[in-house]
Amino acid sequence: MILPCCYRLLARCARALALLLLLLMLPAAHAELVYVGSQGRQIQALRFDPASGQLDLIGPVAGGLRPTWTLAHPQLPILYVVDDDSGKEGTVSAFAVERASGALRKLNEAPTGGNGATHLWLDVPSHTLFAANFAGGSTASIAVLPDGSLGPLVSTLQGHGSGPHRRQASAHAHASAIAPGGHHLLVPDLGADRVFVYGYDAATRVLSPGQGFSAPPGSGPRHLVAGADGRFVYLLNELSADVMALGWDADGGRLSLLQTVAISSAGFTGTKSGAEIARSADGRFLYVANRGEHALLVYGVDAASGQLALLQRIGSGGETPWSFALHASGRWLLVANQRSGGVHVFGVDTASGRLSDAGISVAVATPVNLSFMP
Repeated sequence: MILPCCYRLLARCARALALLLLLLMLPAAHAELVYVGSQGRQIQALRFDPASGQLDLIGPVAGGLRPTWTLAHPQLPILYVVDDDSGKEGTVSAFAVERASGALRKLNEAPTGGNGATHLWLDVPSHTLFAANFAGGSTASIAVLPDGSLGPLVSTLQGHGSGPHRRQASAHAHASAIAPGGHHLLVPDLGADRVFVYGYDAATRVLSPGQGFSAPPGSGPRHLVAGADGRFVYLLNELSADVMALGWDADGGRLSLLQTVAISSAGFTGTKSGAEIARSADGRFLYVANRGEHALLVYGVDAASGQLALLQRIGSGGETPWSFALHASGRWLLVANQRSGGVHVFGVDTASGRLSDAGISVAVATPVNLSFMP
């Protein structure tokens, strides 16, 4: 005969087992979402554990567009995604994020004012989203509403120019970023061999023509990032595969060349291709993706002069590293290897800046962009 105390013990065990099974079914509380932009027709979601570096595939969470660029709102559960179709006017969509499952629910969309939307930048203080239209060569400012959904297209500026490379027949805006000081928008243009420096009025969200920086013919400016103290800007050129350290004059809205460093290894004879650039939060290190050699490079940044010194060159964990994303902790870097079709995890030594291959990868078709959802 089972005594009453045994019944109580069995009941407690059953409740504990049920709770354990429930916890095992739920995602870890500290796991984070990562969204993958691709050259296909789907947005894929991953789950990342910043404690261990473990990365797992959730699967497709939205479709019906060519999502080559995604951008997570830093304060709201909102993901912005371009529809990069060069044959029609570009659009950007705002999606609400379901954190527990990673599912996306479309809120609305807005036009980007040109063809081939390929890059997004969010200015949180002015609630403005900037879109670079690669095929059309224009840049647009779009209002963002308090709930994170998209308001109207406010202004559009058309770039002009060309270069000697076969891909430089006309302007191709490849990215944009608010410059230190907040009164200018920097737009690297692959086709025009220029960084356009547009004026920006945060109160009205309106862009206005301004000065520009001319790169050597055939450089193909792609992406850029500002230094931590606002005195320097680092420009990655896609076609010439080099990084330019530029001085930034916020009052005059001018860029000036300080240094140029090649990212290709000595003796490399293949097709050069710079892809992505980012810096550590403290500004001490700069990270660069070299698509031509399937490599990642780490540079040390001299705080006084802004100049760069190569610290490390390491394989990207796959073929054609199109983009990467640094985790907010500074301890991890995830790489989208487009040709081999995978997202690969690297550890980051925050003291030395150096990368180490974590040996963790998830298969995703043609990944070209990554966004951590805070």
